[in-house]
Amino acid sequence: MQIEVKKPGLLTSVQDQGRSGYYHLGIPPSGAMDQLSFRAANLLLGNDETAAVLECALMGPELTFTEATHVVVTGAEMVPSIDGEVQPTNTVLAVGPGQTLAFGFATAGARAYIAVAGGIDVPEALGSRSTYALGGLGGHEGRPLQAGDVLPVGRPNGAPQVGRELPEELRMPLSAENELRMLRGMYDHRVTPHSMDTFLGETWTVGSEADRIGYRLKGGTPLEFVPRIPPFGAGDDPSNIVDACYPIGSVQVPSGQEPIVLHRDAVSGGGYMMVGTVISADMDRIGQMRPNTKVRFVDVTLEEALDARRERSARLAQIRSTLAAQ
Repeated sequence: MQIEVKKPGLLTSVQDQGRSGYYHLGIPPSGAMDQLSFRAANLLLGNDETAAVLECALMGPELTFTEATHVVVTGAEMVPSIDGEVQPTNTVLAVGPGQTLAFGFATAGARAYIAVAGGIDVPEALGSRSTYALGGLGGHEGRPLQAGDVLPVGRPNGAPQVGRELPEELRMPLSAENELRMLRGMYDHRVTPHSMDTFLGETWTVGSEADRIGYRLKGGTPLEFVPRIPPFGAGDDPSNIVDACYPIGSVQVPSGQEPIVLHRDAVSGGGYMMVGTVISADMDRIGQMRPNTKVRFVDVTLEEALDARRERSARLAQIRSTLAAQ
């Protein structure tokens, strides 16, 4: 069983749950940016929950299948069609040998996940099939897909039920306005209290520079910094620090101008200060934010962040139990 890539779409790549244990070496986790949608697609098909899928941004690919199989499309509303016949998302679809699965532009959200029964069976690299394109690691030849690529597919666990559907209330919300909960630190003390309050009170806009490495936000007031004598090695720009580690979700503001929220392909450290970190429970939501989406940061406590993480885990457990009962 193989998949032939007729058209690659925009930045379509192989992704799974990501790789862990190598960030200290400068190798980020990669993996699906919207983990809830990714896992839901596999659960619908009866795949292992972390089987590799295709992630596509804003415009999907055209794929031809050499044998009959089943597919699911979750995440962004990027309406699929099979040989020109429109199909629903979040639903198990049957594809015949020689048929072509195609997509248009996303009408809501930013990233769709295309799961195939058996999973995309590219070799693992450091314990994951995820593509880290900046480092040429994993996925298909360490890069986004190109026309003419051929992808192997694994052996299905069984025959999925055609028409099996993820209930709408369990799907990732796709909104043009989002609140991102943020824990302050580690360098918010570099910003004046009034300026930090302004930062949290304003609405920002997702710029065109929004990818797997990070999301740049525009349209807010530049930060005002507390005066200082730059420490040795930090540089003269007030946003510079002596190099530090970057957690995924870090909110940098280079020169105090435009925030950048780091995501799953981000570098592991550098010399820009961080005003805070978006909590893990909201990182899936960032993966579905398209350019021009409106964003507000919400200051939360560690206890609130941990509560949100538990709520996200409960939501995933509900997806598992609901689909297991169908």
